[in-house]
Amino acid sequence: MADQCCAGKSGKTALNDPKWRRILWIALIINAAMFGVEIVAGVAADSRALQADALDFLGDAANYAISLGVAAMALAWRARAALLKAATMLAFGLWVLGAAVWGFVAGTAPQAETMGIIGALALASNVAVALMLYRYRTGDANMRSVWICSRNDAIGNLAVLAAALGVLGTGQGWPDLAVAAIMAALAIWGSVDVFRHARGDLGRAATEAA
Repeated sequence: MADQCCAGKSGKTALNDPKWRRILWIALIINAAMFGVEIVAGVAADSRALQADALDFLGDAANYAISLGVAAMALAWRARAALLKAATMLAFGLWVLGAAVWGFVAGTAPQAETMGIIGALALASNVAVALMLYRYRTGDANMRSVWICSRNDAIGNLAVLAAALGVLGTGQGWPDLAVAAIMAALAIWGSVDVFRHARGDLGRAATEAA
């Protein structure tokens, strides 16, 4: 992962790139649809990992909508939008962490088969979105936040599939809870990264305005 968040060649052209906006619309639709599928399956399977991933899909759909709204705005406004998205990523991470702790106390085991099927579908969806967004990964903080969300989602889906195998093999719920905790850590880590780059963009915007 690159440390800098400069508006490189792709970052400069993406703001007015119809393809960028079209990709965000596609990503928004995919994430909204997968939220519906995964929240129903997560509740039915009693899987904390699937429920957490479903809420992640919902949060990403909202993030893509925000990105579409600010794509043509000044750098400062795009950075403020990235700060808002960092806050939502942090809130999601804390919620998932709490859900994992509660699941550990409750001691329930989810349905491994449902976890595997829905996890594979979610992985395919997120990999498709991540591949579409890959060329914009080095843009400003707003674009970077979109890429980080998609990258983290794909990693999280691989973890869900691993949890399904773990639940199937052990007959216990701890692999599901462990994955939920990993997803929480990814969200918290990603929020810190986005926040750091958004602050940098705000500083750059202030310098340019001075």
